Amino acid sequence: MMAVRTIEVRERVLAKNDELAAQVRARLAAARVPAINLMSSPGAGKTTLLERTLTDLAADLSLAVVTGDVQTHNDADRLARHTDRLVQAVVTNGACHLDARQILTALDAIDLASTDLVFIENVGNLVCPASWDLGENTRVVLFSITEGEDKPVKYPKMFQQADTVVLTKLDLLPHVPFRLDQAMACLRRVNPYLDVISTSALTPDGVRPWYDFVRAEARPKSPR
Repeated sequence: MMAVRTIEVRERVLAKNDELAAQVRARLAAARVPAINLMSSPGAGKTTLLERTLTDLAADLSLAVVTGDVQTHNDADRLARHTDRLVQAVVTNGACHLDARQILTALDAIDLASTDLVFIENVGNLVCPASWDLGENTRVVLFSITEGEDKPVKYPKMFQQADTVVLTKLDLLPHVPFRLDQAMACLRRVNPYLDVISTSALTPDGVRPWYDFVRAEARPKSPR
């Protein structure tokens, strides 16, 4: 009888991705440019938050954006209205995540010498992106109060691997049956070390804690 040889395709693909992610990380480190990988379920508010960020921090920071979508570049078109820099759209043609090869290619079009921070807006999905290293410095997960308090325990890997969680749409709190204390308990159960930032992108002061975080993450300004 002929022996059966099993090829673990997924493991090989992930191993290759990790090699490319290391190249991304090395290029960013050489330029001293941090990258934030923004992840969430669809509709949690990534694009809206980035629109505000690009507009309000343009005078302080030079921000580059790579945005992923399954079939369209609608999000990139929205973001491009808020910056004079190129917003790169990665259309995954059905794939539920960005990968390191796509980010490595995107870096070719970014002038890292004049960039303070790279935002990677991942595909809206709480499963696939958690397994793919993109060479980022920081993983941020957006958690909308319209999603239900138990999202972290339903999708634990995403929240276990995150550095920071951004609670979004806090302006809707009086209008939805969402218990903030229960949501925080779910977050802490999955990852007790998470930093949590509360935001509302539709209110004047609702994004200040987020802006403080972004400024802290960005490349330090060289002394004059």
